[in-house]
Amino acid sequence: MLTLGCARNEVDSEELAGRLSGGGWELVDLDDAAPDVIVVNTCGFVEQAKKDSVDTLLAAADTGAKVVAVGCMAERYGAELAESLPEASAVLGFDHYPDLAERLGDIVAGHAIESHTPVDRRTLLPITPVKRQTAAQDVTVPGHGWVPRVRLADGPVASVKIASGCDRRCSFCAIPSFRGSFVSRTPDEIVGEAAWLAGEGVRELVLVSENSTSYGKDLDGTGLLESLLSRLAAVPGIDRVRVSYLQPAETKPSLVKAIAATEGVADYYDMSFQHSSGTVLRRMRRFGDTESFLGLVEQIRAAAPAAGIRSNVIVGFPGETEADVEELAKFLTEARLDAVGVFGYSDEDGTEAEHLDGKLDVDTVAARVARISALADELTAQRAEDRIGDEVVVLIEHEETDDEDCTGRAAHQAPEVDGECVVVNADDFDIAVGDMVRCRVIDTEGVDLVVEPLEIVPRAQPASQ
Repeated sequence: MLTLGCARNEVDSEELAGRLSGGGWELVDLDDAAPDVIVVNTCGFVEQAKKDSVDTLLAAADTGAKVVAVGCMAERYGAELAESLPEASAVLGFDHYPDLAERLGDIVAGHAIESHTPVDRRTLLPITPVKRQTAAQDVTVPGHGWVPRVRLADGPVASVKIASGCDRRCSFCAIPSFRGSFVSRTPDEIVGEAAWLAGEGVRELVLVSENSTSYGKDLDGTGLLESLLSRLAAVPGIDRVRVSYLQPAETKPSLVKAIAATEGVADYYDMSFQHSSGTVLRRMRRFGDTESFLGLVEQIRAAAPAAGIRSNVIVGFPGETEADVEELAKFLTEARLDAVGVFGYSDEDGTEAEHLDGKLDVDTVAARVARISALADELTAQRAEDRIGDEVVVLIEHEETDDEDCTGRAAHQAPEVDGECVVVNADDFDIAVGDMVRCRVIDTEGVDLVVEPLEIVPRAQPASQ
């Protein structure tokens, strides 16, 4: 099983591995055994991700194994991908997931499998809450109807999908067309999965979805994300819960307060700003502007002064002017975020933005990416320096070796996308992966913190094995 793309895909792969194991298949390491089948969970988000997916499929085919493409790119392009990539034995969509074990058996037996035919999945799941459950019985939604996962990576951190799909219609984004409309998982199902993960040694849960602020809107009641956070933080063995993918326009004061005030929930706000110019945001079919976004940042820091705030921004969007870029630079300078991902705009198949006027040439987009990236690097490094002298609790993810210090992450740092903590002067501490260690920040390296340990924090609620 090879996985590309985001944490949501990683969860899907672990669920597929669970389904395959339950169907009699044995998961093997490519370095240790020659597999009969390689399943590649593809990403279809942006052009580079699609290229990486194709390259991985071709490399898998070179091993001599049967190759099956699943995931977002397979769902999005289906038969078109199969026709252009004859090296793949099959291209299967989300609706094949429940019987994937049987389909792989057919492929190994030499039977031809009809490739997935793409359809706009927004039409499959009505947004209306009353009809949601009925529709969900007939349409496969990855991450719903949870089956036991097979963890594909060791470590004390695991992602948990709380919802699938998105009802927003951002003009640059194709995700709703192949992930479908927004569907929440039930709180009991999520808490049950969290308890299972705790029993597997997980200490931090990262809640993922296409839009976590929409969680529960298709279920009965309000404030379900806030109550879910409280329930997850109380799961025995779970010491930290982190929520990601928040939409600024949907982030209510009650959610800001819940993240800041709920013990066991990381003071961490993953805000999808995308830009701060009101003009650009309107063309993106989004809401907000510099003033409202700075107000939200101020609200977060009033509730949790040491909170981590990260975001992604797109520059070079059609119609973006130099004044719009200046507006974005102003926002970043005043907001002083902890981490910023900067992306240059490129057309995506089937999106509204693909047909907008005012397209900028490649060189202009690249120059703006370089400018905003340099500013973001400078500002996030300064934000890290502000933490020198602070105490942070670090979840250890990599042990010390002869060549490297042990490393982990504080509450304001999410896996992979943000900085990390490098633990030095640890000779008097028996630190292991999975430990929560209280440390003092003594230096920085860009967005990374250099910390020295003060004490190992005991696990307050051991998980049952």
